[in-house]
Amino acid sequence: MTSVQGEAAKAPLVLIVEDSATETHVYKTTLQAAGYRTVAVADGGLAVQAALKFSPAVILMDVVMPKVNGFKATRDLRRNPATSHIPVVMISSKEGASDRAWGIRQGARDYLVKPVASKALLRCVREQVGAAAGANA
Repeated sequence: MTSVQGEAAKAPLVLIVEDSATETHVYKTTLQAAGYRTVAVADGGLAVQAALKFSPAVILMDVVMPKVNGFKATRDLRRNPATSHIPVVMISSKEGASDRAWGIRQGARDYLVKPVASKALLRCVREQVGAAAGANA
């Protein structure tokens, strides 16, 4: 393993939970260009499994998805001691104040409205990764 590969392995991992291939591509491209590693799944049930398997630094969670929606997946992540520490950022086209409040009540640390500008996405991920690192110090 070269030192570049070793450094890449240390980069924070972001779990993207999104059923839109286009949105997933945009998030992955943006995050990887900024030095993050990414894993993507397309529904909330898979998100819980992936969080347990990969222990990401932060989870970007869509709300409206088939099978298990983002609200339920976030509740499940918060209730599980193995994943409760992982920051969840909800990203949704649901822009109402009640949607945002409900997302935060389910355990999300932040709530972004689609479409999300790349700078806003990166700023939010950096804040959550930094906050999680500070909490684990």
